[in-house]
Amino acid sequence: MTTDILHEQKILILDFGSQYTQNIARKVRESQVYCEIHPCTLPFDEIKAFNAKGIILSGGPASVLEKDSPLCDRKLFELGIPILGICYGMQLITHILGGKVAPSKNREFGRAELMLKEFSHLFEEVKNNSVVWMSHGDRISKLPNGFKGIAFTDNSPMAAIEDPVAHIYGLQFHPEVVHTMEGTRILNNFLFKICQCAKNWKMESLVEYMIKDIRDKVGKSKVVCGLSGGVDSSVAAVLIHKAIGDNLHCLFIDNGLLRSGERDKVESTFRDNFNINLDVIDAADKFLDKLKDITDPEQKRKSIGNTFIEVFEEEAKKRGDFTFLAQGTLYPDVIESVSFKGGPSVVIKSHHNVGGLPEKMNLKLLEPFRELFKDEVRVLGREMGMPDEIINRQPFPGPGLAIRILGDVTRERLKILCAGDKIILEEVKAAGLYNDLWQSFAVLLPVKTVGVMGDARTYENVMAIRAVTSTDGMTADWAHLPYELLGKLSNRIINEVHGVNRVVYDISSKPPGTIEWE
Repeated sequence: MTTDILHEQKILILDFGSQYTQNIARKVRESQVYCEIHPCTLPFDEIKAFNAKGIILSGGPASVLEKDSPLCDRKLFELGIPILGICYGMQLITHILGGKVAPSKNREFGRAELMLKEFSHLFEEVKNNSVVWMSHGDRISKLPNGFKGIAFTDNSPMAAIEDPVAHIYGLQFHPEVVHTMEGTRILNNFLFKICQCAKNWKMESLVEYMIKDIRDKVGKSKVVCGLSGGVDSSVAAVLIHKAIGDNLHCLFIDNGLLRSGERDKVESTFRDNFNINLDVIDAADKFLDKLKDITDPEQKRKSIGNTFIEVFEEEAKKRGDFTFLAQGTLYPDVIESVSFKGGPSVVIKSHHNVGGLPEKMNLKLLEPFRELFKDEVRVLGREMGMPDEIINRQPFPGPGLAIRILGDVTRERLKILCAGDKIILEEVKAAGLYNDLWQSFAVLLPVKTVGVMGDARTYENVMAIRAVTSTDGMTADWAHLPYELLGKLSNRIINEVHGVNRVVYDISSKPPGTIEWE
């Protein structure tokens, strides 16, 4: 791993399928402690070799009372390092170490008040009766030997437990979600008071290490990078260029699915400002021809991904003998795209930049951000002096506007979506809200409605506005945009975008919805 040189102290998170597992990792890293998520099926030898300062067992949708529920090796609790079980993780500790778990008469879901019962380093400086977030259907009916209850709620007599000698702790609630008011303090108590971690995960000092690591790995070999203009590939290109200079060659493939003005912006930014070797390939016709009559979202992604591979391979071979393929793959890309082998996590959607290309092109992968979240990549970009216009750019999906057009992707529908999307970005920026939003964009629906314009009947398209707030894209809330802004957006889109007579606003959060509609 590229970041091993900074991993003298780290936390291992074993994933039992919780939707909040990535939140745990984000909280730990925000506290400047490095951590990694691995499947709960990770072999014990690899757990031991990981040499963690502490282990966190995540929550999960299963019950330890169910047949074939995910377990972990009992030897985990004999390592002599601190362990924190969260929700399912706490019940698993109880189950494996000889206690008893039973179905709760009343499921506890949502906010609850936590009453502290006994002193624990886990709850140092945590206020009594603070709000926590519960999500469980089982409860502990008998503690394992050596354990004691240290907190409770109205519905959970054992809301928190500990074995102070073995340094094993359990929480029935989720400290990693924002609804648990003092969740960060509880996790920090585990990291610093119990695990004795040091704050050595500082993005500011990571740039020099990553440049050295890239140089050591690549040597004098040549690297090809698919540059999209987004935050991830842009920062990756600048970082790699700093490491190996002109041995990096970037290809920008115009797939015809880009936002208005995107191609010109990428060319001027990277060729003129950063002096990076960049070739722009116009492949719009090929992509759009391949998308003809495809309406299924996953088939769209696969078609675009396969066409990208085809074009990229053909163009790369024209330009020399490359050894490495550079990608801006992020940690959430890996987590969302890959089901942990033998574990309870599932694929949510495929990402175009996770797997596939190297096998066809016989290239080695160079993914400097594979262990990072997007906001960590943004910090790296700032440290390298990249402009805010690039660093603060809202995420744009690899498949582009194709997955924001529900149904057939045609040139006419792309023209409509581009026009509406441009208006949304203009007005969001004018309102000073662009940097406050994770994403804001238009979606063209496969629906037509009756309208009246100029005293005439119309039967035209519906366009949806999607705007969300988030810290890492793993979870998101719909943005409470001012009514005045929504009104202005609707008015401009209906008046300026030919083919649209109705605008709606999406107020779904993630989960249960995803940020993109497809």
